[in-house]
Amino acid sequence: MGKLATIARRTFLIGSAAVAGGVAFGVYKFRQEAPNPLLDELPQGATALTPYVRIDAQGVTLITPRAEMGQGIHTTLAALVAEELDVAWDSIRVEHGPPGAAYYNRALVEHNVPFSDLDHSTAAEAMRSAMRVMAKLVPMQITGGSSNVADLFDRMRVAGAAARFALVAAAAQKLGLKAAQLKTDNGHVIAPDGRRLTYVELAPAAAAIELPARAPLKAREQWRYLGQSMPRVDMVGKCTGTATFGIDVRLPDMVFATVRMNPAKGAALVKFDATAAKAMRGVLKVVELPGGVAVIADNTWRAFQAVQAVQCDWAEPGYPASTMAMMEAIVASMTEKSRDSRLRDDGDVDEALASATVSAVPAVLEAEYRVPFLAHATMEPMNAVAWLHDGRLDIWAGVQNPTAARDLAAKVAGLAATQVHLHVMLMGGGFGRRLEPDFVVQAAQLAVAMAGKPVKLTWRREEDMAQDFYRPAAVARLRGATEGKQVRALDVRVASSSVAESNLGRIGLPALGPDRLIIEGAYDQPYGIAHYRATAYRTPAGRPVSYTRSVGNSYNGFFIESFIDELAAQAGADPVQMRLELLSHEPSRQVLSAVAAMSGWGQPLAAGRGRGVAFHLCRGVPVAQVVEITVTQQGVKIDKVFVAVDVGTALDPRNLEAQVQSGVIFGLSAALHGEISFAKGAAEQSNFHDYPVLRMQQAPRIVVKVLESGDPIRGVGEIGVPPVAPALANAIFHATGTRIRELPLGKHVDFA
Repeated sequence: MGKLATIARRTFLIGSAAVAGGVAFGVYKFRQEAPNPLLDELPQGATALTPYVRIDAQGVTLITPRAEMGQGIHTTLAALVAEELDVAWDSIRVEHGPPGAAYYNRALVEHNVPFSDLDHSTAAEAMRSAMRVMAKLVPMQITGGSSNVADLFDRMRVAGAAARFALVAAAAQKLGLKAAQLKTDNGHVIAPDGRRLTYVELAPAAAAIELPARAPLKAREQWRYLGQSMPRVDMVGKCTGTATFGIDVRLPDMVFATVRMNPAKGAALVKFDATAAKAMRGVLKVVELPGGVAVIADNTWRAFQAVQAVQCDWAEPGYPASTMAMMEAIVASMTEKSRDSRLRDDGDVDEALASATVSAVPAVLEAEYRVPFLAHATMEPMNAVAWLHDGRLDIWAGVQNPTAARDLAAKVAGLAATQVHLHVMLMGGGFGRRLEPDFVVQAAQLAVAMAGKPVKLTWRREEDMAQDFYRPAAVARLRGATEGKQVRALDVRVASSSVAESNLGRIGLPALGPDRLIIEGAYDQPYGIAHYRATAYRTPAGRPVSYTRSVGNSYNGFFIESFIDELAAQAGADPVQMRLELLSHEPSRQVLSAVAAMSGWGQPLAAGRGRGVAFHLCRGVPVAQVVEITVTQQGVKIDKVFVAVDVGTALDPRNLEAQVQSGVIFGLSAALHGEISFAKGAAEQSNFHDYPVLRMQQAPRIVVKVLESGDPIRGVGEIGVPPVAPALANAIFHATGTRIRELPLGKHVDFA
């Protein structure tokens, strides 16, 4: 039967018949005392820990407890359970399920997947330990960090296998046969004489089955869903317009709201005059919120119009209020006093650079790179529905951290967490923005103000842009020395705000130790440079910031891979060959070799054309990209992007390819145009006209090759982002001789 997974009897409990004859199955391996999030849906006395399978009169429902933001995670997670449970793909239903500690993301928080497998530094191990302590205190059900599949690959397969074991055992009892005589097929247990029992009819009896200490898992060669490109479980609904996103929720007797907050995010509202707004048609109430106001009306458009009529006196921010002042604060933090961490310090960098300076050969290259603040700019603006009724608060929203959203909503509503029922909806983009529960908290506050009526909160696009928690700006200063055609020394210094400090403080958690997110993607690259140092400097907390797709990798990839290319040019070395000689990690070498072959690296290009390469190790996944461009009279045209990745094991090849392509497009949008600038603490961009994303006519052909080196399983939601900006910048240098050290590139060159 292949690999065996251990299940302790006391950590695998099966619930008895639920409402409408339902049964929940699951495996629980973290904390026995954590509450089962499905208990409210089961009758008195039923128990199910970490449920992923629910069977009722309507059939089999698989719980996929991670946010579906368009990345296809519900399909992949459902396949993990369906593979072992042995159900027909077209027969299952899929739900996100309620929030709960049982769905805690151990890979992201406890085992800390964002640390590379190559990272065994003392600082990294200390941080892992601190994260484990925090996770045990506050288990977080987070979707982020490309961690979903790594976290749930074993847990959800075991849940499916254990549920199948119980169903087969129940059938054996009913038929008077041995379990070994039975087989399963598409939701049925089949006897040797052809009799077929459905999982639905067996579920109540299966609830009483005592499970063995070990449950068999299929060997890879037995997989029929995993490793295949599966039909997306959300595709029909999205293609037909019948899928329900958070913004689509409608309830009887609903009222509609929007907010207007201090444009200098985090600053206070001094006073306001809502006289004009209250006199407008359809306005029901004006509610003061911390830092702003909300208008509740009989439809969303009227709320939008009325909130603009409120006269507000805004307080000044307590942080630098202009782009220039913010960047100056970042540069000023590059001092020993503000040093946050030094997670890599190989060899003797100072000596290597000093000796190079004295002898002049090898030469020392110095450069400063900068990146701006970035918005998440999700297609669906922030929204939530909240309804306070009958001693409970129901919330419908798209969130990436449902346990935090539930708990904070409970706090502002004066309720226990068990009285808050959060329904996690499909999301029109997340990219880390929906890790922040601010809009859910606002909806809960408005529900209290309109007790008994469902309140639908929708942010205007301009408010969504203005009130984003941006990806912080960053500055890097790099020094490097070459010898022959190779890099001898590399010194990387990066300064930025702490995303972890900013975010964790808002959800009531401490920031434990250094924030390695500042320097991730710079200290953990598998380059065998003898003298290699990476230092992070923490800029004092300013405007609130947060996680975005690939976080620190999104800028450190640009810093490192652009500078490595500069060193190659200085040394007169081929950029691919030099990297291949530096890489000490075989899967990384393989992806770089693959992308070079895919792109025809080394073959001559016509005049006016360029080719650039970049490599990056992101979340343990090695990825390499080559960008091809043509310089036209209208500007730089991006022709093709070639990508090679190694995910360990490809569970859904087509979806992997789509995710990598998505990351490339996201990264190109930021590389070409992405920039938030500030005046008086407020963002100067307000919508897609002045914060553009890549248009279809600009999108290049993207060719993806997925390599599989085996375990461990890794996710790909973010990995396409970091290499594309440096690969593009390197291609521009190849074609024009112009080296660009600042994003967005569109500030320096035109794009066709």
